Amino acid sequence: MLAVQNIEVTYHNVVTAVHGVSLEVPDGNIVALLGANGAGKTTILRSISGLLGVHSARIVRGSILFDGERIDHFTPAQIVRRGITQVLEGRRLFGGLTVDENLRTGAIASKDAAATRKAYERVMDLFPVLRERRSAVAGYLSGGEQQMLAIGRGLMANPRLLLLDEPSLGLAPFMVQKIRSIIADINASGTAVLLVEQNAQMALSIASAGYVIETGKVALAQPAEQLLQDESVRKFYLGLHEGEERGTFASLRQHRPERKWAL
Repeated sequence: MLAVQNIEVTYHNVVTAVHGVSLEVPDGNIVALLGANGAGKTTILRSISGLLGVHSARIVRGSILFDGERIDHFTPAQIVRRGITQVLEGRRLFGGLTVDENLRTGAIASKDAAATRKAYERVMDLFPVLRERRSAVAGYLSGGEQQMLAIGRGLMANPRLLLLDEPSLGLAPFMVQKIRSIIADINASGTAVLLVEQNAQMALSIASAGYVIETGKVALAQPAEQLLQDESVRKFYLGLHEGEERGTFASLRQHRPERKWAL
């Protein structure tokens, strides 16, 4: 479905943040994009969703294809209409608007009223708490409820591919598991997901494949199960050691494994 082909991205025409990255998201799959803070993961998502220009960045080499059509020269609205939406890191809700009003902003690019109504009902089925709090002001929701609203807003455009940027950030462990289940449910209903996560264990537990990004390059690409089982990857890339249940990339910059794979 999605093919990112050897892209290079610069900020302010000076700083190169992504160096020749290629990745694929097959139709109906969850793919995890993992790496330390500053590795280039969010820049890759912005490249796909067309939001680089907002941050004074641009693709200077390579291409991005969606269903075989090149989209890297499209506006964000055109990309949304073709079936890709991004849920930004930090939720970025309209805090002074209600739950319903925030959801309606997610459908602003849609011209199909029936599809919008269907998307709304899908969101309410996925997030019953939002149905109960439709008139509540978004800024007064809990962190978990705000994340549900942010994901729900992304789903209002009926995407075939959902880009999720750190959906578990700042959430309590029980809520992280709830978000994990929600992402799995979204995927089971037919939406592919490209998932950027610091919580590697959570991401790989629901993904079919994973890419490890290091200083703007793909350091490793493997099926998710293999990433979880490879000891050197578990120790140095996922921060997982014997007896630990979840991992982050806190130690990535301090350690470099003896690589057993070809880059």
